[in-house]
Amino acid sequence: VQLQASGGGLVQPGGSLRLSCAVSGSRFSISLMGWYRQAPGKQRELVASITSSSDTYVADSVKGRFIISRDNAKNTVYLQMNRVKPEDTAVYYCRQYAGDYWGQGTLVTVSS
Repeated sequence: VQLQASGGGLVQPGGSLRLSCAVSGSRFSISLMGWYRQAPGKQRELVASITSSSDTYVADSVKGRFIISRDNAKNTVYLQMNRVKPEDTAVYYCRQYAGDYWGQGTLVTVSS
């Protein structure tokens, strides 16, 4: 099983960014998926998760700004990040809960 995260980069406060995580080698369509982030000096934290039927959970810190979604035909999970803040700066990781597989992380930097 491989998870390939992409879409990170430098974005200005108030801007938007979409992260993608392409999954291969697993039964993606039935898998619970999540996005986590780890800021410098902090513990990794759950940002959002999505079930196989697209029920979602979003952390309070990003609720109303971030949206998690999935495309089972493309074996891909997305994190749409809107109205980003400097405190959203972190390395973002995708996770497939079944088997506990992680992507390699993609860096998001929010700065003017």
